[in-house]
Order: sequence, then C-alpha cells, then structure tokens
Amino acid sequence: MTLLDADAGVDEERILAAIEAEHGPDEDLRRRVGDQFARLHSLFGRLYGTRDDAFEQLAAVVAEAAASARARPADLRERDRALEADPGWFESERMVGGVCYVDRYAGTLAGVREQIPYFRELGLTYLHLMPLFESPEGDDDGGYAVSSYRRVDPRLGTMQELAELATDLRAAGISLVVDFIFNHTSDEHEWARRAVAGEEGYEDFYLIFPDREMPDLYERTTREIFPDDHAGSFIQLPDGRWIWSTFYHFQWDLNYANPAVFRAMAGEMLFLANQGVAALRMDAVAFIWKRIGTACESLPEAHLLLQAFNAVVRIAAPAMLFKSEAIVHPDEVIEFISPDECQLSYNPLQMALTWEALATRDARLLQQALDTRHDLPPGTAWATYVRGHDDIGWTFADEDAIQFGVVGGPHRRFLNDFYVRQALGSFARGVPFQENPRTGDARVTGTTASLAGVESGDAGGEDRVVLAHAIAMSTGGIPLIYLGDEVGQVNDYSYRERPDEAGDTRWVHRPYRPVGLYEQRHDPTTVAGRLFHRISRLIAVRAATPELGGNALIPFHVQDPGVLGYQRPGPTADDPRVLVLANVGDDPVTVEALTLSGLESGAVDLVTGAAVEIGAGIVLPAHGFVWLRVRALR
Repeated sequence: MTLLDADAGVDEERILAAIEAEHGPDEDLRRRVGDQFARLHSLFGRLYGTRDDAFEQLAAVVAEAAASARARPADLRERDRALEADPGWFESERMVGGVCYVDRYAGTLAGVREQIPYFRELGLTYLHLMPLFESPEGDDDGGYAVSSYRRVDPRLGTMQELAELATDLRAAGISLVVDFIFNHTSDEHEWARRAVAGEEGYEDFYLIFPDREMPDLYERTTREIFPDDHAGSFIQLPDGRWIWSTFYHFQWDLNYANPAVFRAMAGEMLFLANQGVAALRMDAVAFIWKRIGTACESLPEAHLLLQAFNAVVRIAAPAMLFKSEAIVHPDEVIEFISPDECQLSYNPLQMALTWEALATRDARLLQQALDTRHDLPPGTAWATYVRGHDDIGWTFADEDAIQFGVVGGPHRRFLNDFYVRQALGSFARGVPFQENPRTGDARVTGTTASLAGVESGDAGGEDRVVLAHAIAMSTGGIPLIYLGDEVGQVNDYSYRERPDEAGDTRWVHRPYRPVGLYEQRHDPTTVAGRLFHRISRLIAVRAATPELGGNALIPFHVQDPGVLGYQRPGPTADDPRVLVLANVGDDPVTVEALTLSGLESGAVDLVTGAAVEIGAGIVLPAHGFVWLRVRALR
C-alpha cells in the first residue's frame, strides 16, 4: 500500500507511538503533531505517494521534528508561545529591517554584536544577515554556495556565536533573519561529494545524467540565469556526466523528487531554528522542482514543498517565519505567499517600479501595481525594499505596461541603459549585470545613492534616496534598509581589483561599512548627516503611526502622472487615515483642491509635525512627498 492509499489518522498514531515509546509522552508535542500531521501526510502523498519509501521518510521527518522540539531552548519555547498568541506581530508598524553582510559590515559576528546599539538608534526590529555559512574558497556567489548549513564560515565566527548573537538581538527587540539556500548546495558540500562518488543513499540527491539526452530535453524549455557563467541549466563534470546547475557552475541543484532530500533539508532548517533564527529567507523558491517540458519555475510542486516545510516547522518551532524570494512574474510572486507557505515575501515589483518611476518621472506603472497587485492574504506581509544585495531586474508584467502604451522589451532596455548611464537625462551610476546579447536580457547593480544621483552630484540625488525609502516605508509590510544606504554610501569599484569578485558586478553595491560616513551621521552639513536624519526620522514616525502597519492600502489617484498616491486606513472608516503623496518628477507639482475635496481641510504632516490646510491644494516639490493624517468628509 502506498502513502496515497494510507489512512492519515492510523499513520499518525503509528508514528507518535514510536516516538513516545522511545521518549515518553509529551502532550504539547502531541497537540502540535496533531495540528499538522494530516496536512503533512497529504502533502507527502501528493509529492511522494507512489514511492515505496514515502512512509519511512515521512516518519523520519516527524521524528526529527519531535526531537528538535524537545531540544528547543526554553527561551525560544517561551518566544514561540508569546508570538503564537500574537500571530500578526510581524505586521506591526514598528517592524523595520536592516540587511548586511557580516564581513562587509562588521567583520565578524562579534562585530555585529557591537553594532546592536546602533541598530537600536536607527530603530531596527529585524536584522537579516546575508549568507554566513561555510562555502568554497574564492568565488562563492556571495555565500550562496553553501558547503555546510551547520557551520558558520570560520572567518566570521562559530555557530555558538551566531546563537549568542540571536539571543542578544532578541533582548534588544530585534529578530534575526538568515538565508536558507535550499534549491542548491555548493559542489563542495558533503552530500555533493557523496553523490558524485555514487554513494548509496546520496546518488540521487542531485540531478546527474550520463550524457546529454535528458539535459537537452530539459533545456528546450528552461532559461539561462547566469549566461556569463555557463550556457543552459547543466554543467559537465570532469568524468563527462552532466549535473543540474541553474545558477553558477559550483552551485548544484538538489533533487526534491527524492524525499530523502526533503528530510535532510528539513533537518538543517530545524537546526537553524534552534539557534534562535526567527525567520528564514527561502532562497530561489521558484526553482526547487523540475519537470520536463516546463520552464522548471514556479511549478505546483514547489508550493507543496514549501507547505510541507512549513508544517514541519510548526511542529518544532511554531513562531518561525518563511520569507519568499521569488524574482519572477508578479502573478507567480503572489502564489508563494500564504500563512501556510511563506508568510513574508519580497516585493520585487514595487522595488523595480520605484526605480522605473524615478527614471521616467512617471508614477503610473507604480500606481497601477499598488492599485492592482498589492493586496495579500490575511496573516502575511510584504518585505518592501529600495534595493538589496542582488541585481535589479525589471520584473513588471508586460500586460500591465501595455495599458499605458509601454512595450515591455524596449522599456526594459531603456531602463537598463538609463541606470548604466547610456540614456539621455540619466542621473545614475549603475553597472550592468549579466547582459545576454542573445536574449537581450540585462540587469543593473548599484547602491541606492549611486543609482539615485548622489554619486553623480545630481541636485535631486538626496531627495530621491529619501523618497524611495519613504515609499517603501509607507506601503505596508516590513521595510528593509540595506545598511549603508541610510548614510548615502556609493558604489565601491575596488571589487574589480579582487580576483574572486571581479567577475560579478554585484560586488559594486556590497561595500564595506563606511565608518567615516557613520561618523558624520549627526552632522547636517554632510550628505551622510542629512540622509541619516531624514531616514531615521521616517522610521521613528512610522513606528508611532499605527495606520502604517499591516498591508491595507487604498488607491488615491492624482491627475498628474508624476504623482503617486495612496491611503493607509485606520481600523474603521470613521478613523483618521494617512494619505501619502509622492512626486517622482523633477519639477514641483500642485495637487489641486478638487482632488482633495473628499477630505477634511485640516491635516497633519506626520514627518514635520506641522498642521497643513489642504483646502487650497498641496504643492509637492520635485522628488517630494507627504505623509498626511487626514479624515474623510462625512
């Protein structure tokens, strides 16, 4: 009998009986297994139900989750209970995140601990440390080629130090987030070595083929992700075989059609949960399942896998969150977001269209995205951001753009040209990434200050930096700041002199911590001082403005195409709301009184604290914005 034919209730009792026979009864654990088992059993059935080892692997996964729950430190169990009682905690207006590489920002994990007072000064409640696990020497894709999920890169510290850092961050009110790179491992991972050697139990942890027959079938429909590194989706091993490698040649995709791979990765996830990690950034979620005849992206099984991982975590570490990293079509991004899959998700569409609006001085595509693609299921939230560690890809939907007469392909080429200084009127100092002359695909790298015009000395550069952050901080969810951007850090071209980095232009926007700029952060005569004051003010205002929590957003249309508008509502229609108006253009714009006529004339500018009479209209300066607390006319 296969798992598809089995009775979930009977299987649950069999597995629980075996666990309790070894470890004794645990009512809390029994309750949590009971809450999740039927779902996990169904998901395993849909993914692996016809395999003879499906029940064996399911039982092993549940047993490992139970062992992890028993080993969970007492303070983390207490946190689980507190956050289970407040399931929407991550939707709070007080949530603001910082993102950094440990080595670039602080040298070591001990150095990160020393920065906790600064994180509190800035107002962070969430800290995402970019990949910090053991990885190959030299080029390791910025840590995204993992050689061990249980060992920190020794140059950064130890796993014990990571757990201690998580404890200190929790005491400071800051949740620790790390990457879970689960689509692939490095070619130096123990599993990879064993798989290539053909060791029993590991031979199908990866997709390895003796010749080009199967790779050719797959590559008829898959796309090249890093064409500068290798063509297609496979690379050839020294012995002539071919292995799936979606990204760099040293990153080998795991074979999730094998339930032993799911079991192994669930174990790594649970280990990290017990180190105090509050959320996992689920890397490359769209790519984790392969099927011939498809693009091998965003397949239904990818969602089933995430739901199954979610169920496992609910047994052992129920407060842990998943954050989806899906840089794909907007229709596919939204599919990964749910309380049972990924509770958080990056919003790559809003990020890309913020830069699109600044380049075109036209907010209509961004307005459309907020109008039609911003809503999320209850119990979930966006992670909004101005830029991240990765390149900027122009991920808007062609069918959306054509409504404004914008043709997707040529417009993407224009945007790329604009941000790498190859278009008239550009203020940017970006660098191209992975240009593909065959497909025309291209992406952009650069720090916020360099892309916005600070590096070039453009008069509007500082205002664009603040405006982009003001949009990210006022649309809901958890706004993220790539640390260094808040003091106007520009591109670091010295990466070209380091052989391990020279071939990857993304290192231009991963600079080392700008100590001198941080020393200037309270000096209003400096760019760093002005930007720090303005951005930290936005964070403080956001934390004191309940309307800016959650995701609810009501469009507010302004006739001028350069003005973005939306409202963040209060609990009821009679409560005050926050009206956000943002001018992405290079000239002042007047929002006419008629446009504002549905609102009471008295308002408060939350950023300045000043009373504003809107009855005669509002003048928005070039690259200016307002957060106004208003009331609708009754």
